[in-house]
Amino acid sequence: MTLNQSLASTTAPCPPIHGLHHFAWRCRDAEETRRFYEDILGLPLVHVVKEERVPSTGEHCPFVHLFFEFADHSHIAFFDLGDNGQSQPDPATPRWVNHFAMEIHGEAELERMRRRLLDHGIEVVGPTDHHFIRSIYFFDPNGIRLELTVRLPMDDYVARKRCTAHEELAAWTRDKAAGLMPGATGTSSQERRAEHRQHHAD
Repeated sequence: MTLNQSLASTTAPCPPIHGLHHFAWRCRDAEETRRFYEDILGLPLVHVVKEERVPSTGEHCPFVHLFFEFADHSHIAFFDLGDNGQSQPDPATPRWVNHFAMEIHGEAELERMRRRLLDHGIEVVGPTDHHFIRSIYFFDPNGIRLELTVRLPMDDYVARKRCTAHEELAAWTRDKAAGLMPGATGTSSQERRAEHRQHHAD
């Protein structure tokens, strides 16, 4: 019996994780961040925590912790440490990699939000067609890349991708270990767009 088999036979079933409660970043200034998320994106500020010490570690580090609420009652949250500092991006990671995606319902709503951001002087990339979602991208005042996305009616495609997810990951891992360009045999963006057009033509 392998270690994994032994663990599988002796551990209790994994309890279900029901969703996102909050994802937290450092912000440069609490009020600047509030103006962006509440006044521009329309996410209400629903909870503020002010502490002298970090509850989880006990270290002395005065902060204010802000929670902005989504329609499903999950949150995006921020820490202001009072020194006007902000998280610095990893110079080895392209700026498009790390981002936070938020869902909006309907392409008309996505376009309304795109225009709203532009009206507030915020640079927007997109809409970008990802075949199963369509997205716009922009940065918040703290340098965090945000995505607003709308799901497209591609249930068959999503179901197929669910069935092949582990197979595709295994192929990527094999290519990477062999020193090949990972994913070189995968579906390209052009191929996905062609499949999308064919889906709507049928």
